[in-house]
Amino acid sequence: MAISTASYSSSAFKIAIAEQDVFGTITASGGNAYHALDVDSISSPSLNLIQALDVRSGSRVLQTTDFFHSSRGSIAEISVSGTATTAALDMLLENMMSEAEGSASGVYSFLSNASAQSVGSGDGASSALVGKLLSIAMISPISAMDLGFKDCVVTALSLSGDAGTEGGRIKFSATFKTGSVVDHTQVTAVGAVDTAFTAASENYSMNSWTAGYRQLVGVADLVMSSFTLNLTNDANFLGLVSAGYETISRSGEFSATLDATVKYDDKVQAFFENFADQVTGASEGATFLNNDSALTDANFGISMPASVMTNVAFNEQAMMMLDVSIKAVGAGVGSSTALVEVAC
Repeated sequence: MAISTASYSSSAFKIAIAEQDVFGTITASGGNAYHALDVDSISSPSLNLIQALDVRSGSRVLQTTDFFHSSRGSIAEISVSGTATTAALDMLLENMMSEAEGSASGVYSFLSNASAQSVGSGDGASSALVGKLLSIAMISPISAMDLGFKDCVVTALSLSGDAGTEGGRIKFSATFKTGSVVDHTQVTAVGAVDTAFTAASENYSMNSWTAGYRQLVGVADLVMSSFTLNLTNDANFLGLVSAGYETISRSGEFSATLDATVKYDDKVQAFFENFADQVTGASEGATFLNNDSALTDANFGISMPASVMTNVAFNEQAMMMLDVSIKAVGAGVGSSTALVEVAC
């Protein structure tokens, strides 16, 4: 026996995602395209495997026969972060909002009257799955050692920009979950990325937003330093079988919050007063960040038709800034008005 002299750069690993059409079956190579994510680094997934390490009666140590291990019943989490590029961001928003696959408008919405959403093995290859499941491949530079994750949903997505970092280029952070058994030596699904990101042509930036459409809780013409949009749409996994959980349900709160840092001036001088004087049961105003009066395909923008302030604070820099936290609120359980919309 001898040691291996092979070594691999951490930047040689890749993450790719694809639409999944059949519950329980990872998207195969040659099917729906796998899109590479422009990630900063590859972090290890949390497999959360089930183990019992309790010492049983009759012994002072853990005996071999006492050890219990199972991959069934575990919920794996994959967290990635990087630069938001066109194809990947479309898929992340589509899954987060449970929109139809390949939305032609490029504007992704979650409505005030949205109902609980569930998918599972009983749906087969039906239209109920369209846009609601993803397959993920963590691609290793070692042949036939990719990690394959099927039946994945995006449960948290953050989109951010900072004028002082890469000219305000939009970054993302996403968390995926799956209750299905992970394939640790995936060789049948992904041999190569079908669609690589092109950094020069697929970027978005907050510098495209024009003054009149930089608006927080109804106040426009703001000078922005940075922002972070946080979307959460968690999932519950039920019905344990040999392949993992057979049902995924999204029935908890869908939350959309925005944290922004803006220049302290006469436009925002009343924000402390506005924050304190908000009226119970009422929106403080619309929040809108865009290059024009309406969200459109291929332009990054955010809309919260109704929003409230959850915090206001001074941010002491060379120039005094203001940190503002906002949460989107719905127009009523009977309204089809959007809670939040994101365009890309």
